[in-house]
Amino acid sequence: MANSKIVLLFLLWSSSIMSTSLGYDSSMMSSLNILPSYTDYFELNTVTLALQSAISWAGCSVAGIFYGNLTDWIGRKKAIWVSAVITLIGVVLQACSQNIAMFVVARFVVGVGNGATFICGPVYLAEILPLKWRGVGLAIFMDFFYVGGLISSGITYGTASIQSTWAWRLPSILQGLFMILAVILLPFVPESPRWLAYRGRHEEALEALAITQSDGIVDDPVVLLTYQEIIDTLKTEVETGQKTSYADLFKSKQSMRRLMLASSVAVITMASGNNIITFYLGTMLDNAGVTDTTTQLQINIVLNAWCLVLAILGTSVLDTVGRRPLAISSAALMTIFIFLVGALTKAYGDGNDTSGIYGTVACIFLFQGSYSLGWTPLSMLYPPEVLNYSVRSVGMGIYTFLANGLGVLVTMAFPIALEVIGWKTYMINGVWDVLQLLYVVLCWVETKGKTLEEIDELFDGPSAANAIHVQDVIEGRDPGLAIKGDGVVVRKDAV
Repeated sequence: MANSKIVLLFLLWSSSIMSTSLGYDSSMMSSLNILPSYTDYFELNTVTLALQSAISWAGCSVAGIFYGNLTDWIGRKKAIWVSAVITLIGVVLQACSQNIAMFVVARFVVGVGNGATFICGPVYLAEILPLKWRGVGLAIFMDFFYVGGLISSGITYGTASIQSTWAWRLPSILQGLFMILAVILLPFVPESPRWLAYRGRHEEALEALAITQSDGIVDDPVVLLTYQEIIDTLKTEVETGQKTSYADLFKSKQSMRRLMLASSVAVITMASGNNIITFYLGTMLDNAGVTDTTTQLQINIVLNAWCLVLAILGTSVLDTVGRRPLAISSAALMTIFIFLVGALTKAYGDGNDTSGIYGTVACIFLFQGSYSLGWTPLSMLYPPEVLNYSVRSVGMGIYTFLANGLGVLVTMAFPIALEVIGWKTYMINGVWDVLQLLYVVLCWVETKGKTLEEIDELFDGPSAANAIHVQDVIEGRDPGLAIKGDGVVVRKDAV
């Protein structure tokens, strides 16, 4: 008999390690850009520095074009396997790079693999995790991004003293380890019950729900209720002509609203100013007056640890506070601190005032911590929640394309902007952050405490006159249904 707790741990393991791999990759590039052994080997200038950082975002964007459909076609689990293989191919090419052209190609392949993981990973976890664990499971998908960043920063700090190309090749090789660890437990967890039900494999769908919720007992009342809710919702989607295609994202006002909400997360997570720090921390610290390479690497390590703590804090409260209030708080704090970073950089960046330099670094920490508090856990939680089944995979494809397309723009533009206009870059970004905050306040809906099917009702209305709300039945709030002690679902007036 299946043990649902063990299966849940396996799912959380896969979520956290996939995130660790993505965070390792991102932080590794930030650290490599600080290492003289790396920048000197490839003879990087401002343009090639931006290119080798931005090309992985281009790869992610390419994945966004096709990987949503592939995930719907072959299934969520198989899609995760394929994404891991693509990433490993890129890692091997990266570690063996002999010139900047080969390194850029490798970074593109790694980007495709990362983008694929960003699409299929959250979709799979959103559809298979029980409601109680969906928020945590999807939040840690990005929380552990900082674990990967912390590991990468520590490894790169350790290899910095190596007087050869192994100073950057070794961190590149170790990147592949995390994708292997992420998929090693996939054979022991079921496929998405919603994907199985949509494909007409109803018995397997019921078994998948039972494995994750009731130790494999298929006639458990909660499992049967959840199964019925899924079937009713999918039936409604089919009857109304909804298909798993990109075109369906633009067919109705409801679908467009879903897409806009998911896309807003893509924009905010890429264009708030956080990626300046992620990829160009060294340049920011140079502008702030911190120019020593060792000190910059140490700051990078501490920053990742700080962000991890704040991300875990945000994860711990998102099912209590709610998605929308957490997003608003995080966006407001980011806006305040990015203006302060700009002001302090202008005032002290060209001087030797120790207090001013410390103040600038502190505001960098507070800005990135504010981002981590809300947008790290929400970035892979909110989009798959607001997207309904028919467009969940393709919608995440659009999300990934948009997020990483913006990533290309940001990573190409910001080093040039920092070089040309310096502190004014932060001020311009701060004005944009104000607009982002207003959008969240005015347009976001709350998804806390609702199953995916109940979230659908926020956009489309009840799927049927007698729509089942699983959580309401479990907690005794449903006026027509209840669960008796013997495990039978009955109408309350018949009890």
